Amino acid sequence: MSNWWLVVGKPENWQIAFLSKGIWGLKDSSRHRMIWKNLSAGDNLVLYATRPVGGVIGYGVVVNKFRQDTPLWPDEMKQAKVIWPYRFEFDVKHLIPQDRWEKEKLVINELMGLVRGGFQLLQESIGMKVVSNLEEGKAMPPAIEIQTPSPHDEIKRKLVEIGRIQRFVAESEYPVDGTRLDVVWRRIDRGAPTYVFEVQVGGDLYHALGKLKHAYDLWNSNIFLIAKEEDIPKANELLTGTYHEIGGRVKLIELQKIEELFRRKKAYYDLEEALGII
Repeated sequence: MSNWWLVVGKPENWQIAFLSKGIWGLKDSSRHRMIWKNLSAGDNLVLYATRPVGGVIGYGVVVNKFRQDTPLWPDEMKQAKVIWPYRFEFDVKHLIPQDRWEKEKLVINELMGLVRGGFQLLQESIGMKVVSNLEEGKAMPPAIEIQTPSPHDEIKRKLVEIGRIQRFVAESEYPVDGTRLDVVWRRIDRGAPTYVFEVQVGGDLYHALGKLKHAYDLWNSNIFLIAKEEDIPKANELLTGTYHEIGGRVKLIELQKIEELFRRKKAYYDLEEALGII
């Protein structure tokens, strides 16, 4: 007989889970290891998003489970370590479109006292109530409407992963003096950024170069502008004019080169991992 489980997570973690075609994870603790051990294909999942949503956003079914040592969610990326290694794959059976989570989330009284306990077994009657309310109260969307990452965000994600493959502390949206740098790589956790990247996909080249100049002035970082091929001439023009002081410091890289670097790095890393030499 299939179990019902309550799965509680941050909205941003759910977004990553759905973008990854349905992946969730549990912490490496005795309690969560036991839960993961008892989790089986065919088990039912009630998907609950914490504030600012604060309600059920859908339900699904477990497909399989596996261990993983690669960071996936934002907190893992920020800390450069795996927080939830006991993972499982699931199929979504019903999902409220992401842009309507806050307005259309399902609030079930029986769940209110359970949510703080995180991932846990759920009474079948509560699970069936969730299914009934979701399917009767709102028509099933013809397709799952998940916000796909922009080309800008996808390049940032790949730069972060490349940095971590190269054993840097890599993160995106690094705060500095009231602004944020797209991606930085640091040699140690509390060290200054050794490499700084700004990604421009139809954005403001002037502003991006200004942030790179600031990073260079502050930390003497290696600075990179990632841009479309057609934007390289404009960047060179700014680097011989307004930003001539960093003209010989900024490295200009076309977007497709980062895509190629990511594919090669990832393939090499995956081979090393398969051979057990990482």
